[in-house]
Amino acid sequence: MNVVVDLNRCQGYAQCAFLAPEMFMLHGEESLLYHPVVPDGQLERVRRAAAACPVQAILVGEEAAAGAR
Repeated sequence: MNVVVDLNRCQGYAQCAFLAPEMFMLHGEESLLYHPVVPDGQLERVRRAAAACPVQAILVGEEAAAGAR
């Protein structure tokens, strides 16, 4: 499963980093780093993080594949 973050849309609220710290981390105060491939054990956390994003910058699974084009 893949994840894509629209870094132009991301505002650095860091809800994703709190909900899935193994996948999303802040670099400095506003730059987000993330792993594009979701390990099996992290999928539910990543989905929760995507749902919690106030600006809907995180795409997971098929949405990520469509958003990366």
